[in-house]
Amino acid sequence: MSAVPQSTPLSFDLAAWSQHHLARVEQALSRWVGEGAPAGLGDAMRYAVLDGGKRLRPLLVLAAHEAVGAGQDEAALRAACAVELIHAYSLVHDDMPCMDNDVLRRGKPTVHVRFGEAQALLAGDALQAFAFELLTPDDDGGAVPPAVQATLCRLLARAAGSAGMAGGQAIDLASVGVALTEEQLRHMHRLKTGALLQGSVLMGAVCGRVDAAAYQALSAYGAAMGLAFQVVDDILDVVADSATLGKTAGKDAAADKPTYVSLLGLERAQAYARELLDEAHAALARSGLPDTRALAALADMVVRRSH
Repeated sequence: MSAVPQSTPLSFDLAAWSQHHLARVEQALSRWVGEGAPAGLGDAMRYAVLDGGKRLRPLLVLAAHEAVGAGQDEAALRAACAVELIHAYSLVHDDMPCMDNDVLRRGKPTVHVRFGEAQALLAGDALQAFAFELLTPDDDGGAVPPAVQATLCRLLARAAGSAGMAGGQAIDLASVGVALTEEQLRHMHRLKTGALLQGSVLMGAVCGRVDAAAYQALSAYGAAMGLAFQVVDDILDVVADSATLGKTAGKDAAADKPTYVSLLGLERAQAYARELLDEAHAALARSGLPDTRALAALADMVVRRSH
């Protein structure tokens, strides 16, 4: 894929910023995931979540929280972990024989290969439920105010359910061997992939102080960046190998699934990813927020990534 011009200020060090925030997320996930789960379920849950993945969704939560200013830091950390649990559960289920039937994820055997199909199904179920448990801590310290809890749960449920990720996955399964229009393909991916990425941005925003105009701009940023992620995924499925991706390359073409590359061609798909990146940066520019460097850098990373 051709290079995308640098769009974020050179003074911003995304690697250092990410390292700091990822350390917090990894520590929290390691502390929380699978604790007390019986009969080996915790091991399967931890295998699905820990030691792998870009953690893009948690980083988007924390970047949006930072962009809108001070707020509930504990809420933002819990939201970051919750959205990663939803993502992890979706991968566990997507990889199973009844869905994509894949054997490789994040460079290691998929959960059903390692633990069996029944345990993988339960691990996904438990991760999904635990995401909402994290957002509703049972304490009197007020770390996550009730109104924030309710908003976070609503945003995550909408992004993950029939109006978001699960609905998009249903369309995807129904579209094997079907010639979709560009609008139909865009709709599918806005739900299947984009909704959870957009939801991550909005969850971070509501943990801080955000007005209606900035919220709408961040929503537009999340929508553009979320779709760009899937366009690039379709490109990498064609141009990268399995070792680089950490998952099976070429599986969409082998399964006769509609993709941006199959519909538009490689060059047009690459150009579309860059157009979406421009849309994301334009949304940040009109947000009126004082520091959106992390969000801008994450959008650049999404489009320039090699895996």
